[in-house]
Amino acid sequence: MILQNAVWTIALVGIGLIALVFIYVISQAGVAADAAAAKQSAHTARRLQRWLFAVLLVGFVVGSWATLRRFPIPNQHAALGAKQVVQVIGRMWSWQITPSTIATNSAVEFRVTSGDVNHGFAIYAPDGRLVTQTQAMPGYTNKILHTFSEPGTYTVHCLEYCGVGHVPMKATFQVVASKGE
Repeated sequence: MILQNAVWTIALVGIGLIALVFIYVISQAGVAADAAAAKQSAHTARRLQRWLFAVLLVGFVVGSWATLRRFPIPNQHAALGAKQVVQVIGRMWSWQITPSTIATNSAVEFRVTSGDVNHGFAIYAPDGRLVTQTQAMPGYTNKILHTFSEPGTYTVHCLEYCGVGHVPMKATFQVVASKGE
């Protein structure tokens, strides 16, 4: 079962349990209770609230860890040790990519910044599939670490509206087979 199906199953079971609790509460709404029963009911409700909070907190922490532990954000304040480094500067309405040729099967460090406003730096594979993306921001350099396995012409698009020239803001670079392949 894929993760999305598991999450849907858990959500539907949770919704069903909450619905059953509401049905029970509604069915007991007209029943009179003595003081001892009301005190016991309030105590049980507080215990249930504590347990529910603990379960939700643990579920949130475990879910966050499970989904974010493989999140591909490299260290932004140190050299990434890639064999290839590509400097990228976004400007209204163009990309400056140096160098414009990259070898396959070797890690590439993209250092992405902007000379004017925020831009969304996105690399698309020759088949149109989004490969990776980050923000290009003035005064800050974001780093992406990616290894290209397929040669071809890759296209860079801006994903953040940056003015009237946003749509044609595209550039390309070549990924070539590394020597010895």
